[in-house]
Amino acid sequence: MKLKKGVILAIASFTALSFSIQAAEVVNNATEIWKDTDGNPINAHGGGMMYDNGTYYWYGEYKGEYTYRSPGVGWECYRTMSGGVSCYSSKDLENWKFEGVVMQTDTNTKSDIHPTMVIERPKVLFNEKTGKYVMWMHIDSPNYGKASAGVAISDSPTGPFKFIESIHPNGHISRDITFYKDDDGKAYIFCSSEGNATLHIVELTDDYLKPSGVYTRNFPDKFREAPAVFKRDGKYYIISSGCTGWDPNEAEYAVADCITGPYTAYPNPCRGKDANKTFYCQSAFAFQVQGTNQYVIAFDRWNKRNLIDSRYVWLPINFEGAEITVPWQDRLQFSAE
Repeated sequence: MKLKKGVILAIASFTALSFSIQAAEVVNNATEIWKDTDGNPINAHGGGMMYDNGTYYWYGEYKGEYTYRSPGVGWECYRTMSGGVSCYSSKDLENWKFEGVVMQTDTNTKSDIHPTMVIERPKVLFNEKTGKYVMWMHIDSPNYGKASAGVAISDSPTGPFKFIESIHPNGHISRDITFYKDDDGKAYIFCSSEGNATLHIVELTDDYLKPSGVYTRNFPDKFREAPAVFKRDGKYYIISSGCTGWDPNEAEYAVADCITGPYTAYPNPCRGKDANKTFYCQSAFAFQVQGTNQYVIAFDRWNKRNLIDSRYVWLPINFEGAEITVPWQDRLQFSAE
């Protein structure tokens, strides 16, 4: 991540959980490799963001260096050996410290988190009732036939996270996933299900470790994946992609008054060159910059033949009433409001 020299960052006196950012910016032209504070490339693909106690934590897939195509799979199933889940921390969205691989893989060849398995799209939330940090992720076999949701737990945002199990939520398969906590403390996973044809929104138990048994089916037969979820002014938003493997496609968004739906779908919010291909990116997560009214959508620009070299693109979400647009910007600036 390359930023302006002399960036001024100020801690605002809102609360212990909010601060204001001034003049920081990220370069989105995909020619720059985003680096951590040690100068190493950030390896946190398909990631998720958690804000906790004054710090942002960015979790992602820690990809191996060698990309290969799984044999005997009909689609272009490019992948790497799994390195587990990485974590980077920042207080300013500019400088990202590598906190390490916070969920390690397991050398047991029968384990769901063996390096040969698929560990994708990790997301972490803090549970105030239990005092634990909970991670949900997509767990799969090398040919993507297992199609499960995995859960892990930790006493700290920087791990170590202990893997508990992988499941088919409410008896249904689960692939691309996100994890969202509402204002009332209830948490949900959003996952591509029914052969990726339908998005399930699954309510979790109070400890966030299991489905409660309550879920809704959304966008049946629309084949949406890569959900990024956020809330603004009492409305819930999902930005997602179509299902075209590693290749880019047109994004779509949907809005609801209730987290479990029903959702009203709207066309592609992207604006600018290559908007019809979502700027050659796929949605990963969305977040609000603490202490401001600024919302950001984070994308992965996948390089399917060299996945570790996939790049990150962060863009603003603009609002006009309940409608949104995501304009291309060569540089995304975080500014105080």
